[in-house]
Amino acid sequence: MTDEKLYIVLMGLPARGKSTLAGRLRDAFRKDGIPTRIFNNGKLRRSYLPLQETARSEFYSPKNLTAVELRKKIAIMNMERAKSYLHNSGQIAILDATNAGRERRVTIEKTLDNHPLLFIECINDDEDILTLSVQEKIKLPEFAHLKDKAATEFLKRIDYYRMIYKPLKVERNYIRIDSLQNMIIEEKHSDAIPFYDRLRDYLVTDEVKNLFLIRHTESEYNIVNRIGGDPPLTENGKVQATSLGRFFRKKKISFIFTSTKQRTIDTAKIICEMQDDCRIISLQEFDEINAGICERMTYDEIEENMPHVFKRRGANKYHYVYPDGESYETMKPRITQGIKKAFFLNRYANNIMIIGHQAVNRMILSHFLYRREDDVPYIYIPQDRFYHIVSTQDKKLFELKRYN
Repeated sequence: MTDEKLYIVLMGLPARGKSTLAGRLRDAFRKDGIPTRIFNNGKLRRSYLPLQETARSEFYSPKNLTAVELRKKIAIMNMERAKSYLHNSGQIAILDATNAGRERRVTIEKTLDNHPLLFIECINDDEDILTLSVQEKIKLPEFAHLKDKAATEFLKRIDYYRMIYKPLKVERNYIRIDSLQNMIIEEKHSDAIPFYDRLRDYLVTDEVKNLFLIRHTESEYNIVNRIGGDPPLTENGKVQATSLGRFFRKKKISFIFTSTKQRTIDTAKIICEMQDDCRIISLQEFDEINAGICERMTYDEIEENMPHVFKRRGANKYHYVYPDGESYETMKPRITQGIKKAFFLNRYANNIMIIGHQAVNRMILSHFLYRREDDVPYIYIPQDRFYHIVSTQDKKLFELKRYN
């Protein structure tokens, strides 16, 4: 047991992943035997003030001087609790709050001056993720009485924080991180920071607790070997989807991510009907490879009518770009972005599912499994099985399982 101690102070606009990051860091440090505790301003505020008061956006207006003073008192109270924790048995105190303005951060620096202090700024401006994150935030009891106005009030709260927001720059020690990509944008450490290498490694690690990767069930194009398009499921495909739903009925699936294509959405709907609280999120990033001028053709038709296309793609399947379409290689950035979005929302849940397509699922698997590029287009993606994937700091699991 080392006697090193550290304050980690999170900052960033609401719904940027601060609290989830705080939880990840706490759990990771505790697994390493380092006593760590989170001090969340919002949780403390809700325990002292009426929820009807703290949910209103006007409570966060810089012009509401009474509320400004109340929030400052709560913040100082939390700082003192964190200081007391490190004075005793604690080694890492994580302060979880917006801390958007430089004035608040000066107070933190002056109050927590007895141990090294590191600021971490969470940045994420992806509109899809912001919308979905806000929808998760307003499920909290704090917003129940606002009903349909909850999202509007929360977005107004973000606007008020934006008015005073100052990015990290003059602070002695900080990390600015893209919380969607798990990518460090900028870092500065003027002082020796305990656990720094370990902390930095945690920040850039993609984590998914339980991902079930499924190919959509049988579509009308599958039975005639036709590619692309937007065909519906066959009757057999609906039976397969029902079997999937029954298989996963006892597992709580919080999110099912699909492409925007009918066959993935219809598969998801059947599974979702057997869940208690499940949301389907359709992302263009997971759309099947665009076959361009070959869309809706069979491979036999391509070989007969476009032999040059058939031959060239067969010789270099990963890199070959369909005329007016895509290749596996050009799909990679959008597939990676889709994975990042799914992982970000996985932080709100233990189990998520992606229902994709053959080429898409090959690319997703290649994100986890080492494969030479030339081998990626041949990864086995059956319709009667699924991949179960766990990828955390200390555990990697890949298994192909039957559901029927």
